[in-house]
Amino acid sequence: MGRICRTDNGDDYRVGNGRVIAILVASGKSERFGTDKLEIDLGGVSVWEKSYRALRDSGVVDGVGVVTRAEKVAQTLARVPDMEFVVTGGETRAESVRRGLAAVPAGFEIVLVHDAARPFVSAEVIERVVAVVREHGAAYPAVGVTDTIRHDGQLLDRTQLLAAQTPQGARLDDLRSAMMNPAELTDEMAYLQANGVQIFAVEGDPANQKITHPGDVKRPMEIRTGFGYDVHRFSDDPARPLWLGGVEFDDRPGLEGHSDADALLHAIVDALLGAAALGDIGVHYPPSDPQWKDCPSLRFVGETGEMLRRVGWEIVNVDATVVAERPKVMVKALEIRTGIAGALGIEVGRVSVKATTNERLGAIGNSEGIAGYAVATISRK
Repeated sequence: MGRICRTDNGDDYRVGNGRVIAILVASGKSERFGTDKLEIDLGGVSVWEKSYRALRDSGVVDGVGVVTRAEKVAQTLARVPDMEFVVTGGETRAESVRRGLAAVPAGFEIVLVHDAARPFVSAEVIERVVAVVREHGAAYPAVGVTDTIRHDGQLLDRTQLLAAQTPQGARLDDLRSAMMNPAELTDEMAYLQANGVQIFAVEGDPANQKITHPGDVKRPMEIRTGFGYDVHRFSDDPARPLWLGGVEFDDRPGLEGHSDADALLHAIVDALLGAAALGDIGVHYPPSDPQWKDCPSLRFVGETGEMLRRVGWEIVNVDATVVAERPKVMVKALEIRTGIAGALGIEVGRVSVKATTNERLGAIGNSEGIAGYAVATISRK
């Protein structure tokens, strides 16, 4: 397959170099697995959705399309509405890829093809593939072979062998042309080679394994939990608005603080940052910085979610509690949950918001302020 081509230039691969579309091939029948392996739950998200998010959140992919089975088209659209397209796959992988290529809309110049059964692909692997495609035209990730390999009884030199992974990338026009070959070849790189295109291997990742057998999903997952707490007193300004959970309440005055003083969202931000060991809200959004003056705290939540994704974390769920004598928070609980879920890019079912009073005990019970508590669970992408 060739020597691994390493990339270390740190360039922004999207600047002036054409947009990138990724095709997620999710149309397999899982015959060797015995059940639909792409629907297996991996810490609250299915295998294929985890693969989809890895591509979408990589930072170098501008759009993702999905090739799936006919009976799953509707549910795929419902679960991932931000995709570029969804089409029905063919009887073979090659035919499924051809249908995906045909569905790519105008405006894309580079295409990646990724197996949906490889949910542990990292942003770094995707970046390396895109970088070499931009420079050389075609690339695939690969890892060295560690097992002893024999062919017809003869021992092969494993130092000369590479195990190919996905995503495999190429210029869109090149792959479309190469895939016109009716033969059933092993992968996209084989079609490109058969069409005279030179291919290059980049450094893959042993964790980017393809789920083929039930034992493949027993890979231990790294899961972390973070806790957050915040409290704000009521303002002396009778006109100051009251914000909780990103929603404005009619009660006045609101809470005193440098930003909008949303105690519930501040607790959530601290829980997320704590789970990833990334400091606290004061480190990232200090009250001494004038840019955060009166800033909506929902922005902090959204930026924190992006921060976690950039360093390889997936948000599993958030559970938060408001402690206040007023206002009646639960009348707007669904609105609050929906806003938080939207800011974090997760389903509303992963966000829980509850409220209680302090039974007239202490400063909170005497209506001097409002406190928020939150717990967040995250997992490695």
